[in-house]
Formats: sequence, C-alpha cells, structure tokens
Amino acid sequence: MNVDILIPTYSRPAALAVTLASLIAQTYRDFRIVISDQTEDSNPVENGEVQAVLRVLRAHGHAVEVHKHLPRRGIAEQRQFLLEQARAPYALFLDDDLIVEPFVVENMLAAIKEERCGFVGSAVIGLSFIDDVRPHEQKIEFWDEPVQPESVKPDTPEWERWRLHNAANLYHVQKSLGLTQKEQRKYRVAWVGGCVIYDTEKLRGIGGYSFWQQLPSEHCGEDVFVQLRLMELYGGCGIIPSGVYHQELPTTIVDRSHPADKALLFKPQMDTDGHR
Repeated sequence: MNVDILIPTYSRPAALAVTLASLIAQTYRDFRIVISDQTEDSNPVENGEVQAVLRVLRAHGHAVEVHKHLPRRGIAEQRQFLLEQARAPYALFLDDDLIVEPFVVENMLAAIKEERCGFVGSAVIGLSFIDDVRPHEQKIEFWDEPVQPESVKPDTPEWERWRLHNAANLYHVQKSLGLTQKEQRKYRVAWVGGCVIYDTEKLRGIGGYSFWQQLPSEHCGEDVFVQLRLMELYGGCGIIPSGVYHQELPTTIVDRSHPADKALLFKPQMDTDGHR
C-alpha cells in the first residue's frame, strides 16, 4: 500500500459513516484505512451504517483496521497512536467529520510525490458559508516554483495565511480562478487542518506527535505544531481545488485553552527519552 488513511474518531457514528462513504469512489485505490476510536461509553464503529460502509470498502479491496484506543490522553496522543500503526510511505490524516470528493487522495499523493515535501493539505470548506463572500480573507500565494522550506512564525504576515481557510474562502477562490481537479495548483500555508497527507518517514523523523506527554490531556493545535516544524525542514503546501468539505458539526475538543503550538513552539524540544 502506498497510502495509509488514518482516522481518529470520538462519538460520531453518523459523521464517520459519511466520511468513510466518501472514500469508496476515490480514483486512487491503493490505500489502507486505520480507525482509532476513543469513545468510552459506546462503540460507534459497530453502528450499522458504519459497518455497511466498511463492508463496501473491504469488498473494493481496501484493508481496514479498527482500534479501540483508551484511555483518552488528548488528540496528539491519539494521532501518535495512529502514526505508530502506519506502514505506508505516506500517511493521510483524515478527520471523522468530512466529505471527500473522488479526486482528493490521488491529487494529494501526486502533489507530495512531486514536491518531496513534508506535507500537503486539502483545507476543509464550510459550504454553509457559500453566500458569505469575504474578499479581505481571500489572499492566496501560489507556489510557482518548487515548494521550499520556510519558517512561519506568529505575528508575521505569513501567519495570516490561515484566514484563507475560514468559512468557504477557498471555494470562492477556486471558482473565481476557474480551477478544476485537472488544473490543481499549490499554495503557501501557515497550516492546514482536517485532511493532510504526510511523508511518513519525515513525520516520524521529527518525533511525530510524541510531544503529547508535555501537554495536558485537553489541548488543540497539535497539527499546527507538527506542520510548522516540517515546513521549516522540508516545506509544505496546500492544494486547490481542495475537494474536502466539513460536515460542520460541533467540535469534540471543547476546551481549546491549551494550543500545542503556543505551548511548545518556543520551548526546547525533548526527544522520546525525555532528554533535551
């Protein structure tokens, strides 16, 4: 398998079923699916709708692994557990509340192979904002040359790139430029949430998400921290059109007062043995 699709889930059987169903029609077929469920009081993956979709995926030749991973120690630890299950050269982390168009996995894989960078993201679009056009948040900086390493820091103009991923901004930009899945372009990012493919070896090389031990169990921003580190070493980018849509459900990470990027970005990092 070239790609492992790694899905963390918590108490969202219906949303998970929709996300998995959108993988059935992917034009790229050589992927395995690994699901890690942290729901304490039920088993969402055993829900009838989820099981029905998993049967179709397996019938299409996709291996599927399901793990019950408890206790909950935070989303970074959950992602680290999933990374430890990965065997493919590329690991696609996919949230459990998305809808993915058929070209997405193929286009993301093509981009990361072309650029040999640390990650490629397809930012999620909230189509409930389709009539909310925000020109002041639609600045986009294309990579017209090969993707290069860059350092993105808070309180810099580069940090403001995150605004492009608000609401339906990316959708409005791709429509205004007439971009299609056959005319994919790469652009500069601060970070990308929800649907990101990583070079597995490069992600492991920076320690993955092993920093979870330095955080309280309730935290966020783990993907921001990882991507900033990878971008500085190897570069990273987003691709447009995205083809990924948010189901726009309430977050399952309610306490967002401890963002990993702010807690760890300027701290000396420890290796996996706890040494600086």
